[in-house]
Amino acid sequence: VQLVESGGGSVQPGGSLRLSCASSGSIYDTMCMGWVRQAPGKEREGVAAISPGSGRRYYGDSVKGRFTISRDNAANTVYLQLNHLTPEDAATYYCAADLQWCRAGYFDPHGRVGYWGQGAQVTV
Repeated sequence: VQLVESGGGSVQPGGSLRLSCASSGSIYDTMCMGWVRQAPGKEREGVAAISPGSGRRYYGDSVKGRFTISRDNAANTVYLQLNHLTPEDAATYYCAADLQWCRAGYFDPHGRVGYWGQGAQVTV
């Protein structure tokens, strides 16, 4: 297992959650990592990504100003802080690695992703 997620759950609108994604060092140090969500009947949506090395951050338009991606280098872990949640944020959130997002500057819902976490359910 390359990516191990934790967090998620059920919150009231306006509430907050934090997701974690632990990875191997080889993934964490070299790959663009982030979060992708998918709700039933909807297309895959890029939530946030972070570049290896520089730590440059990327966000989907619908979450800018509300969600924050961060990382802990000592723990090879990436976090997603979800604030001001709305019912539209309800989805399964997948940690992902080897995203093309960091190179392309945008998320392609049909783009290749190298690794997936097991998914964490967020209910609002």
